[in-house]
Amino acid sequence: MESDLLLARRAALAGAAVGLRYFATLTQLPQQLKSDGSVVTEADHAVEAAIRGILADARPDDAVLGEEAGHTGRGSRRWIVDPIDGTALFVAGDNRWLVLVALEEAGEVVVGVAAVPAQGRIWWAQRGGGAFASDFSGSITTDERRIFVDRDRLNILPGSRLGVIPTDDELSGGEREMIAPLSAVTSTTPWSTHAALLVACGQLDLAVQARGQVWDYAATSLIVEEAGGRFSGLDGQARPTPGPALFARSAALHTAALQVLNTGANRLATTN
Repeated sequence: MESDLLLARRAALAGAAVGLRYFATLTQLPQQLKSDGSVVTEADHAVEAAIRGILADARPDDAVLGEEAGHTGRGSRRWIVDPIDGTALFVAGDNRWLVLVALEEAGEVVVGVAAVPAQGRIWWAQRGGGAFASDFSGSITTDERRIFVDRDRLNILPGSRLGVIPTDDELSGGEREMIAPLSAVTSTTPWSTHAALLVACGQLDLAVQARGQVWDYAATSLIVEEAGGRFSGLDGQARPTPGPALFARSAALHTAALQVLNTGANRLATTN
């Protein structure tokens, strides 16, 4: 039987193919706003449907949590799907959007896949099995390689390379204030691919995601952890939960950055 990891990769690549077809015809793609003000399109629903179809055929007894269709099924195992992570990027023609697929068992993420379809790149991890990346075209992957965080840099905040998600023009005033204390002591760095994945590849030291849901974090958190890094919410909870989150290349850097972020968050709460 196909392993869970191979299934997750196959599902993510199938979703990527659907997403790319819509990405090629953006001018014809209607957009809608969700109740939270975020953008959703037909592409989001079509990508999720493609992924759900593959998962249902291969693992009919498993539950699925998807950003667009919600939670279905009652199995003890749960697939977590973000069909287009970064829909605002997608509709703007920006190639940094992702397709995310993860598997959770007993409350722990055990498989994670992150595809960046418009860049032809895919990352994946299995708990205890390391993190990997490769290029892809269609369903074919090439140049598969194991990835690691940067282990050679000093574990100090000054000079650390920080990626902030989402892009600056999408941050609210409150989110900027929350991140400002960390930005003040690090070097904020533009990201060409999701900043958490660049932490996993050794190209960034820290990534802060100002907002997100379980499906935003399930895959990327495992990939960073299996590459040797750390992930948590600002409350220190390592399990993906809604809210802002921190990715770091080491435990020491994670602790230092979390302390600075929480100082800023507490100050913001006091002033408000």
